Amino acid sequence: MAEEIINRVSQSKLVTFDLEDYYPQGRRVSMDIADWLYEGIILKEKDFRAQVEAHQWPDYQDAYVALHCSSDAIIPGWAYMLVSTRLQPYAKKVVVGSLEELETSLYQSVIESLDVSHLQDKPVIIKGCSNKPVPPNAYIWATNKIQQVARSVMYGEACSSVPLVKRK
Repeated sequence: MAEEIINRVSQSKLVTFDLEDYYPQGRRVSMDIADWLYEGIILKEKDFRAQVEAHQWPDYQDAYVALHCSSDAIIPGWAYMLVSTRLQPYAKKVVVGSLEELETSLYQSVIESLDVSHLQDKPVIIKGCSNKPVPPNAYIWATNKIQQVARSVMYGEACSSVPLVKRK
């Protein structure tokens, strides 16, 4: 007679924390201002302002926007600030940087406001694999926040986890 197979993972008190569950929904847009520069490298204030005024800002409704300049031009801070003032009524969030830096900023906001009290004194595994672009810093921030309340924190999957911290 064969022994019954018991799924010990499903019977454990282990709580899986999946950063993908906190992925901010919405369109991501990378906005390159290089096209608004004279010969792609010189910012002429009057011309730049004309480009800003002529741009179709409603196209960014409810989008997350990463502002950047793909040329080697030196962009004064006020230029990004000016663009952000036009995006403000439409975009959910605006950052200067790449799409990866945008994701990092979004996750930082999410994790800072996250209530982890439901993980108090529990063994927690932070799920490692994701299909969405979860930035590496999000794992660090989640670990730091969760370890303050959890009994233990691991990384990976229940069948093959890596212990990170265990409170005594």
